[in-house]
Amino acid sequence: MQKSWSINLLADSLRLLAPPTPTELQACWELCRLHNNIGFWVVWLPTAWSIAMSFRAQPDLPLLTALLRAATYVPLCFGVKSLIMTIDDILDYDIDALVERTKERAIPRGAISVPRAWTFFALQVLLGITLTFWLLSRTALLVSMTVWPLYIIYPTCKRWTNLAPIPLGLMFKVGVFMGWADLSADATAIPWDVLVPVYIGACLWTMTYESVYQHQDKTDDITIGIHSPALLLQHRTVPVCSTTALGFVVLLTYGGLMNGHGIPFLAGVVVAAIDLFVGLWATDVDSPAQCKEFFLATPRIGQTVLAGLVVDSVLSRCVEGTFVLY
Repeated sequence: MQKSWSINLLADSLRLLAPPTPTELQACWELCRLHNNIGFWVVWLPTAWSIAMSFRAQPDLPLLTALLRAATYVPLCFGVKSLIMTIDDILDYDIDALVERTKERAIPRGAISVPRAWTFFALQVLLGITLTFWLLSRTALLVSMTVWPLYIIYPTCKRWTNLAPIPLGLMFKVGVFMGWADLSADATAIPWDVLVPVYIGACLWTMTYESVYQHQDKTDDITIGIHSPALLLQHRTVPVCSTTALGFVVLLTYGGLMNGHGIPFLAGVVVAAIDLFVGLWATDVDSPAQCKEFFLATPRIGQTVLAGLVVDSVLSRCVEGTFVLY
């Protein structure tokens, strides 16, 4: 009996660690959402904002250093996004199978088993931790660690709370601190009074686009008994999201002005705000297609803010005579 059990355990282990099939490779691609990179943008953009703000505030910081740091965060942010998407699909595969929009995801349709998906997730964690310890400064690493528990907590939120966008925002927007931390000599050099408002504003931005996005699944969510901000807000979604969007714009503007940014930055914020509010007010939350369209415009909002920050920072440094290329 003992020998048979050992043989079965060995066979299961070998199956678990076997090379992936083409179907499983495609499933892993889908688990990471590498066919849809909005998740990357909403993680990377706040980090890039922070790097641009740091470049504006530190006269001795070369442009090439800031650009290289922004490039370094590209694989890291892809990794964070992929980790969250993978564990979200693993923990929610039973729910996804019952929702029209998600029933054809990799696990529900049987393209990869849950144990093999966990193996893939473990490999991502090992690679992610290695890259994080190798590429991040000690301060940035410590900042990132404050939200690591949310990687596990967030995917469970829809089962017990309507406010899942809050931990999602806290987790995805922590780059607001990390970008600056990576370009500072120590933690005492980080201007928390500037970055905390920007971070809170970015979290409010997350509440805005996620609340609208969740309206796509509200019919299925009611049937299954799942929680979401769409079910909490219902037809109050646009007025409430207008308030969170306003909070985002105000706090972002406050943080930028505190950091010494000027006209180009304000112009970027104004254009982004117009884009955000026009899209929000034009969205019928009872139309899944319109909710999706609003959500897909999210990266453009952040990219507009980044463009304003970059132009403002470079022009300001040139005018002040403190521009250093490398």
